[in-house]
Amino acid sequence: MFDIVPIPAFDDNYIWLLKRECSPEVAVVDPGDAAPVLAYLQHEQLSLGTILITHHHGDHTGGIRQLKGRFPHAKVYGSAHESIPGITDSLVEGAEVELPWRGDRLKVLDMPGHTAGHIAYLGDGVLFCGDIVFAGGCGRVFDGTMEQMAASLQRIAKLPEETLLYCAHEYTEDNLGFALWVEPGNRAIKARQKATQIARQQGKPTVPSRLSLELESNPFLRTQIPAVVAAAEKWAAMPLSNNAAIFTALRRWKDRDYD
Repeated sequence: MFDIVPIPAFDDNYIWLLKRECSPEVAVVDPGDAAPVLAYLQHEQLSLGTILITHHHGDHTGGIRQLKGRFPHAKVYGSAHESIPGITDSLVEGAEVELPWRGDRLKVLDMPGHTAGHIAYLGDGVLFCGDIVFAGGCGRVFDGTMEQMAASLQRIAKLPEETLLYCAHEYTEDNLGFALWVEPGNRAIKARQKATQIARQQGKPTVPSRLSLELESNPFLRTQIPAVVAAAEKWAAMPLSNNAAIFTALRRWKDRDYD
């Protein structure tokens, strides 16, 4: 198992850095800002060998050019279905990415919804999921569709429950507030909210999160739970016949009334 280090960026982004003691080269996921990555590499006397991109938004891609200028040999991986300047290797569903050292690979999963070509990277019990799923919530739907997003989230929900989800933003406190709107009687959400508040007061990240915890407290992964269905139908003021419809109601509810 490789080590994973969070590098904070902007107001609430995380750039994930992957490393092994056996290698002087590392990988980073979604470097929207090159400066904190370069500072870490210089301090630790490391070299950058791989850049992994989940989708085209600037807060995930903005550092590529500067990092490539400093480490021109670095490979830059991203979706074949999105236009991302600086990509050296385009990826499709099922492709595997070898990390800068031998022995560790990440599998590529198509995860459209937040954007039409969003991908995620899975391996060694971890999922680098960009902006598809957040701790306690999920990303907005931009150039993807609600149906795509609902299907991607259900795909994540079917992964092994011990999977650690490495999302790209520190949105947990806000997300859990909405989760309690949906399920005000959910004890798991209330307990998680308290733990999250303590962690943030101490300056600690609340991610990664374990999938098992998300299945207990994230409404966007609980669209088959009767209480969540009832809350979504109450807001929509109509029966909702399938998972995509329930997800769409929840996402629009959060977009319009909470955020």
